[in-house]
Amino acid sequence: MDAKKSHGFLLDDLYLLHDPGSRHPESPRRLKAIDKGLASHGAAQRWQRIEPRPARLEELELVHRPGHVERIEKAARRAPFHLDPDTVVSAESYRIGLFAAGGVLKCVEEICSGNLRRAFAFVRPPGHHAEPDKPMGFCLFNNVAVAAAYARHAYHLNRVAIVDIDLHHGNGTQACYYREPGVLYISSHQYPYYPGTGDFDEIGLNEGKGYTINFPLPAGTGDETLVPLYSRIVNPILQQYRPQFILVCAGFDAYFQDPLGGLAATAKGYASVAASLIKAAEACCDGKICFVLEGGYSMQGLQECTQAVLAEMEADKARELSVSETPLLHQISDQAKKHVGDLWKW
Repeated sequence: MDAKKSHGFLLDDLYLLHDPGSRHPESPRRLKAIDKGLASHGAAQRWQRIEPRPARLEELELVHRPGHVERIEKAARRAPFHLDPDTVVSAESYRIGLFAAGGVLKCVEEICSGNLRRAFAFVRPPGHHAEPDKPMGFCLFNNVAVAAAYARHAYHLNRVAIVDIDLHHGNGTQACYYREPGVLYISSHQYPYYPGTGDFDEIGLNEGKGYTINFPLPAGTGDETLVPLYSRIVNPILQQYRPQFILVCAGFDAYFQDPLGGLAATAKGYASVAASLIKAAEACCDGKICFVLEGGYSMQGLQECTQAVLAEMEADKARELSVSETPLLHQISDQAKKHVGDLWKW
């Protein structure tokens, strides 16, 4: 299967219509920067372009409560409207939110039906902060959480993994699956930082205990810790879980020049993290992996990281950076083992 047939991307001008305001960091400019990155890499010419569709109400309600969806629809009618101090809807935001969630569902369909092996959904608004009944943190619907539920429901998957590489903790995604062993949620993120969740001891409840794994990172953490965290800890966990599909919350705000961030990852670091996740997908689920855009507010960072991750998605063999283990990595590993070490080994 050649790259044209096995790789896909989703990007559409309709996502520019969600407009929280010219001064808002989550602006349409983000996708314009990514479009430049796609053009420079050549994916737009070589890869299959996936057309978005709107999510249906019953699909959103796989994770969201009916009142949540209705609240966003009503807010769009009153636009511009603040759902919270950070989360703003414009007149088109409800409709575009449906296409953001539905765009990821279309990628799931293409992969799970065997048309593609890997895809990247460049959608906005982002989603990982949206809880079952609460929009927040620039997010309206939880695109990845809906996609995981849809993959399980429509394709009868028993195990789906969500790996969140955004700078911020995906509190909404965690809340959706905190009691569910059928979805493994793994997140690395700056801590303490917005939204204030994601400490080591947040590991799930009841049957889901141990299937939420958080790796909180202090400000300033860069490639020297992030890269081995994914190659030497996250990859082995994924291979033990054996997911049938991997979804990646691909936030590029851990980039060292991001205006909203405090981590220090480079584009090469992001590429290596992506390589580790692709390697796990190859070992566990015939390469079935979908990256979904979340944060990232440096235009340069969006372009560089997009190009770097696309290159790893297209590579014949995963190319992970070789770095020495740091004292911080050992600290993180030891803390995580205290809470989930009975279930996972690395």
